[in-house]
This record gives sequence, C-alpha cells and structure tokens, in this order.
Amino acid sequence: MTVHKRIRPFNTKDTYPEQKLDNDLCQAVVARGSTVFVRGQISQDLDTRESLHVGDATLQTRKAMENIKMLLEEAGGNMEHICRVVVYLIDIRYRQDVYREMGRWLKGVFPVSTGLVVTALARPEWLVEIEATAVIPD
Repeated sequence: MTVHKRIRPFNTKDTYPEQKLDNDLCQAVVARGSTVFVRGQISQDLDTRESLHVGDATLQTRKAMENIKMLLEEAGGNMEHICRVVVYLIDIRYRQDVYREMGRWLKGVFPVSTGLVVTALARPEWLVEIEATAVIPD
C-alpha cells in the first residue's frame, strides 16, 4: 500500500549517466495528503533533462522556481503553500541575484529560508539549487 504520492519518478542512471548511479528518486513527494517535499530544483528542463541558462544565476533561479511552481501545481498546491525553502549556492557572489529573483516568486508568502554556500552541485554548470517544502491546506 502506497501512502505517499510520488511526482515525476526517475532513476539517476538516466539523469546522470556519467556518474554511474542507480537510485530511484522523484521530483516531489506528497506525504499524508498535504505536505509536499520538492526535490532541490535547478535550471533543468524536467522533461528533457537539459541544463539551461549556463552561467546566469538569475535565469537559473527563475527556471528552478518555475519547476517548483509546476511541481506544486502537479501536487495540487501552489506557491502560497510553501513553508520552507533551502537555497544552495556555489558562490556567495550570486546571493543577491538569486534572492532577488526568488523573492519575486515568493512575494507575500513569507516562508522560512536557509541559505548555504557549497563547493559544488551535481553538475558543474549549475550555480544554484532550491528545495521547497509546502503544506496544502485541507
């Protein structure tokens, strides 16, 4: 019996063939009918797996937020349901551009937020990754 709804399941051997991985994951999980955990989103077309906007932190953030919006809608929610975001940057110098763009998507939502600077993301062309947790009201 499946308790949680899995949105856009995939296997890492298809997404990251160069890394020789074999993990079953998904883009989002709806737990207990109302809590949505959205996988860290990057500037990638979720259908083709193509990386987009290489070298542009603002446009990469925009695409990550577009993906989050799309996944929340597929889960039956919307951006207003976001409670928490975690932002991963590979360089602190991108912070202002990333947060400015992210702020446009979260205006009036007031989620809690954590920002981290990391040495790298899963692919070298990715500058920013954003994960979200949302609760869809009953």
